[in-house]
Amino acid sequence: MFSSASLPRVQQYAALLADAGVVRGLIGPREVPRLWERHLLNCAVAGELMPEGSTVCDLGSGAGLPGLVLALHRPDLRITLVEPLLRRTTFLEEAVAALGLDTVSVHRGRAESLHGRETYDVVTSRAVAPLERLLGWSMPLVAPGGAMVAMKGSSAAQELADSAEALARWGAGEATVHEAGVGLLDRTTMLVRVARGRSGQVGCADATGASSGSSQSLGKTRRRRS
Repeated sequence: MFSSASLPRVQQYAALLADAGVVRGLIGPREVPRLWERHLLNCAVAGELMPEGSTVCDLGSGAGLPGLVLALHRPDLRITLVEPLLRRTTFLEEAVAALGLDTVSVHRGRAESLHGRETYDVVTSRAVAPLERLLGWSMPLVAPGGAMVAMKGSSAAQELADSAEALARWGAGEATVHEAGVGLLDRTTMLVRVARGRSGQVGCADATGASSGSSQSLGKTRRRRS
C-alpha cells in the first residue's frame, strides 16, 4: 500500500509510536504489536475519499492518527493537525520535524478556535467523539465543495442514521458511509462522509428531521476499491 519512497518514513513513524508514543501515553503498549494493521494501514485507506491536492484538517490528532499517516502516504495533501493538549502537540511537532514533513503544520487548540478563520477541503478525525457532536466541530471548517470524513467503527451506519437531526441543523449535503480498504485489508475501515451543503449554513429540516439532500443517502454504505 505504501510506496517504496514513503515506506522508510512510515517505518520511522511506527518506531516513534512504539517508543515515545508509548512512553508519553499517546498509545497503549498493547497497541504496539498491531500498529500496522489497526492503525497505520487503517488510517492510510482513509485517503480514498480525499481528492488530489486537498487541504486537510485532522481534528483531535493525538499521536498523528490519521493525519501523519495520510501525510506520509499522500504527499499531495496539505495537512493541519489540530490538538489541544500540549504533550500531544509537542510529540506531533517533533514527529513532523523528524519525518521531514513540510506539508504538515500543527495547531494547538480546539476545533472551535479555527471556526470563522479557516476552512479545508476535508476535515477528518478518528475516535474523537460521537458523530452528532463531531458535526458541530467539523462542519464549520469544511470549505465549499468539501466534506467531513470521519473514521468510525462497525456502527457507522447506525450512528449516521441517528444523527439526522444534527445533519439538518448543520445544513449538511449528502451523507454516506464508505467501506475503505476493500481488497487491501482484512479488516476494512468504515468512513462517514458528510458533504457541505450548498449554502454551507444551517438548512431547513423536512418533516422527518433530515436535511434536504442528505436523506436519500442516509445510512447507505458504499464499498471503495483502490
